[in-house]
Amino acid sequence: MAKNLVIVESPAKAKTIEKFLGKDYEVLSSYGHIRDLKKKDFSIDIAHHYKPIYEIPADKKKLVETLKEEAAKADMVWLASDEDREGEAIAWHLFEVLKLKPEKTKRIVFHEITKDAILHAIANPRDIDMHRVDAQQARRVLDRIVGFELSPVLWKKVKPALSAGRVQSVAVRLIVEREREIAAFKPEAAYRVVGEFHLPGGEVLKAELNQRLKTEAEAMALLEACKTARFTIGDVTVKPARKSPAAPFTTSTLQQEAARKLGFSVAQTMMVAQRLYEAGHITYMRTDSVNLSSLALNTTKDEIIKTLGERYLHTRNYHTHTKGAQEAHEAIRPTYISHHEINSSAQEKRLYELIWKRTIASQMSDAELEKTTATITISGRKEYFVAVGEVLKFDGFLKVYMESTDDDGDTEGNDKMLPPLKPGETLSLSTALATERFSQAPARYTEASLVRKLEELGIGRPSTYAPTISTIQQREYVEKGDRKGTERKYHLLTLSDGNIRAVEKTEVTGADKGKLLPTDIGVVVNDFLTKYFPEILNYNFTANVEQQFDEIAEGKVEWSDEIDHFYKLFHPVVESAMALRLEHKVGERVLGTDPKSGRPVSVKIGRFGPLVQIGTPDDEEKPLFASLLKGQSMSTITLDEALKLFDLPRTLGDFEDKTVVVGIGRFGPYIRHDGKYVSLPKEYTPQGVTLDEAIALIEHKREEEKQRFIKKFDEDPDLELLNGRFGPYIAYKKKNYKLPKGTEPASLSFADCMKIIEEADKAPAKKKPVRRKTTK
Repeated sequence: MAKNLVIVESPAKAKTIEKFLGKDYEVLSSYGHIRDLKKKDFSIDIAHHYKPIYEIPADKKKLVETLKEEAAKADMVWLASDEDREGEAIAWHLFEVLKLKPEKTKRIVFHEITKDAILHAIANPRDIDMHRVDAQQARRVLDRIVGFELSPVLWKKVKPALSAGRVQSVAVRLIVEREREIAAFKPEAAYRVVGEFHLPGGEVLKAELNQRLKTEAEAMALLEACKTARFTIGDVTVKPARKSPAAPFTTSTLQQEAARKLGFSVAQTMMVAQRLYEAGHITYMRTDSVNLSSLALNTTKDEIIKTLGERYLHTRNYHTHTKGAQEAHEAIRPTYISHHEINSSAQEKRLYELIWKRTIASQMSDAELEKTTATITISGRKEYFVAVGEVLKFDGFLKVYMESTDDDGDTEGNDKMLPPLKPGETLSLSTALATERFSQAPARYTEASLVRKLEELGIGRPSTYAPTISTIQQREYVEKGDRKGTERKYHLLTLSDGNIRAVEKTEVTGADKGKLLPTDIGVVVNDFLTKYFPEILNYNFTANVEQQFDEIAEGKVEWSDEIDHFYKLFHPVVESAMALRLEHKVGERVLGTDPKSGRPVSVKIGRFGPLVQIGTPDDEEKPLFASLLKGQSMSTITLDEALKLFDLPRTLGDFEDKTVVVGIGRFGPYIRHDGKYVSLPKEYTPQGVTLDEAIALIEHKREEEKQRFIKKFDEDPDLELLNGRFGPYIAYKKKNYKLPKGTEPASLSFADCMKIIEEADKAPAKKKPVRRKTTK
């Protein structure tokens, strides 16, 4: 029997730790939190200092009994959950639920899973930090109050089944406001002039005019002057320049770089990083610190000297400047810097390589450059051309890694060298291009740039970015999508061989891929909350709440006092919003009048999403409704577009003596034939699809269903053998059953199938993976 019981949050972490401890230690997992606020109840006792009412979920009861039994047998229980507020709360819940004795319990923490770190933690145990536990409880309670009190207001005033959250609502507000900035943006045109010159020796030099010209007339006048002007090299300055590496990764910067360099979503980055941490490959992945330990600095130094040489080494100590940074962790780094790569899945390898390169680069020498700037004067004009060249003299950290930006990919390999230039030298102009360019609207948010904005505003913490971004998409307030863009004309003036040629060209503007876009429901909910709950949607308020959590964690304030202060301001606003009598439905927009009936046409949020309505509930005749098509928006749909939706459902004709109808339902456009439905793919529109196209889609679905079907049984028509995404399976009474390995589906009899079903129903239910982090 093991004398020591170590409890961690995840089985993967338990497996890694078990390798480092001897036979006297048993390592078990709590699978995240073993208790939480009741799911469907408010679960906060307001009358007794906002005391949370916790419960052990049904799927955790058996696990809790096992942990209790093992804890009772052990001489010492070591609570080894993560070293952040969530981890501290997990340790406290274990202590309370398992009824552990203080003299037989120790709390240990580490932010990397290595033998040295584990043994050091065991040699230096501490007590559970109740201030950190209180900070986690305060966040949980405040988010529950906001969610439980605001959501019913949305159900009543906007649409059933909506929900609101403190941080998620602010994230949606950022996205809605950005979309409105883009819609309101008026681009301004200006001409960018680029000249190509020839030096006396025949070398070519490209240079750009030092300013943009506001009108076509100004650009034409400059090119006219260039026909006869003399071009002379003015100043030539050569200056040394340096580029320094970026700091090691925090949660936020890792999420941003993994999005830019690897194309990972924020949630995907955190899932892969979690696996790397639990396998002992990297340090803890929830941190806003850029600090590296002295051990990490020394091992990184040795690695750089060994693999690259002394000249590439430049030891740096980075300091965290993030607004409201907390948790004195290290940055995210490899646990063993000598491991250049790992034996793991492709995703884990790629993320590990990114972390390894960033860590090594942070301790490497600056890149040394030589920057040459030359001016080219135009006789008779005050404007001048500027040529800039950059030569890499010493690559330094660029040998390993270069940080990306949101606007472009890596900037490596973009250096250009200027030919030798002498002041006073005369040049000849070969060609000059004046291109009309437009100022750009603000960029839509990507997941990564939204994380950066939340961090800048001090909203949320390393543990909250990924769940917040997942939540606003799951709740369909925001979607990750594309915008097609619109065509725009621009002018191009070319001076060549003494002649100026003007042409009109076309470009696409406003096109976007994979950006965060607000849905109609997201816009309506945001506008309602911004109007009636401005405090909750206020950026400074949300950031200040985070600071209050920090103060609770430091033991400076009592958590229930902070919640009480908030609740006494918030609850009356909820009550008054609930009592509001609104003349129009929230988000409703009147588009005009239906020419056929003379009734008003409006657009609003219905029970199943955005819809167009003809008439009002007060009319004698019932109102008519039509759902918006994919790509249509409540804020931009016109009266004509809205009226076209009422041409549906549309009869296309007959197929096999049965009518074929196209329409729009709850789940989007469909084709109906012989009582069966076929979803209309997005390349077709309900108004444009033809009978032949509809027949092809009907036949394609039949073929798919034929391939899916393997066998039916006369003994029970509910029993079917089908082909699925993951291979053959049994479908019976709305439940699916796996076939044992090596089974030939076609050879199974009715009795064989019933036996498989019986055995599967008897087997204990498999535990679903539990998400450790529940912070909103």
